[in-house]
Amino acid sequence: MAIPLPHGPRKAALLETLRTRIGVLERGAVPAGGVALGVPEIEAGLPGGKLPLACLHEVMGGEDGATLGFLAIVLGRLCAERAGGVLWCFARGGLSEGLYPPGLAACGGDPDRLILVRCRRPAELLWAMEEGLRCGRLVAVVGEVNAIGLAASRRLQLAAEASGVSAFLLRPAGASRPAASAARLRWRLGSLPCPAGPIGGAGCWQLELVRCRDGRPGAWVVEWNDATGALSVVAAAADRPALPRAAGMAG
Repeated sequence: MAIPLPHGPRKAALLETLRTRIGVLERGAVPAGGVALGVPEIEAGLPGGKLPLACLHEVMGGEDGATLGFLAIVLGRLCAERAGGVLWCFARGGLSEGLYPPGLAACGGDPDRLILVRCRRPAELLWAMEEGLRCGRLVAVVGEVNAIGLAASRRLQLAAEASGVSAFLLRPAGASRPAASAARLRWRLGSLPCPAGPIGGAGCWQLELVRCRDGRPGAWVVEWNDATGALSVVAAAADRPALPRAAGMAG
């Protein structure tokens, strides 16, 4: 029995999705692979124990640096494994307007490989992301969006699968509530005060993996250490090593 196609914009979106999917099947999808985060507690819930590539990630966060810090770490891991640039698409007033190159480098990112594209309208931003994902010379494409439909997110996912370029949807504070999405993983972040003491940490975050297709969701308190250049799960207070006694302190 034939199923009638929807009319208007929904029909056009469906046809575009079908064309993209057929193209993937004809060419053969690029092997997704994965990249190590270096955090065993988090990797235990990821497919194959690594951060999936060639797919769409949705990152929900605020404007307090947690989201940018996490993305810088992830992008740094990707850039260490693959050659190519990172396309970052944003609108006026987006988080990336406050990017601080030395801070990005401190979290493992490479400012020299960052390509910033300022878009005037949401439709332009999604178009730029989709075009970027078709470029195999890129490592990743990041886009700051407040709202995105299921069909648009599916096109991004299919484009990432076809080219092997990873996609990250950055949902800043004030974004609309998460709706149906084709994203393979959905992350949520928030900043926390670091435990007292000379731990050398640049930031502590509440990191939650809300959705993970073929994986296992979870939540962790993590910290980034400038001295070691590593991300780690914060130990419970009772499990942390005792702070060194200050010189001259009475015993």
